[in-house]
Amino acid sequence: MPTEDVNTALSQLDGKMDMLAMKIDELKEKQEDMAADILKVKDAVYHPDEGLYARLRELEGWQKTSTKFTWMLVSSTLGILAFLAIKALS
Repeated sequence: MPTEDVNTALSQLDGKMDMLAMKIDELKEKQEDMAADILKVKDAVYHPDEGLYARLRELEGWQKTSTKFTWMLVSSTLGILAFLAIKALS
């Protein structure tokens, strides 16, 4: 009788160990998938030509240029209005 109990316990333990090994394999696969996804995100953010930081750098350059253009346009418009006002008053 005690040997049957030991054999039963060993077979249950073996089944649980097999299940544990399968779960560990699943975790390894999911971890590899996550690592691949993280690599894709890293490339999307840090890629020197197409990444998020490259796009931000490009937008900042455009913003500086458009700000200069806006100031030139406003100052020219004010200059023309001042010229027309002086000409109309004299």
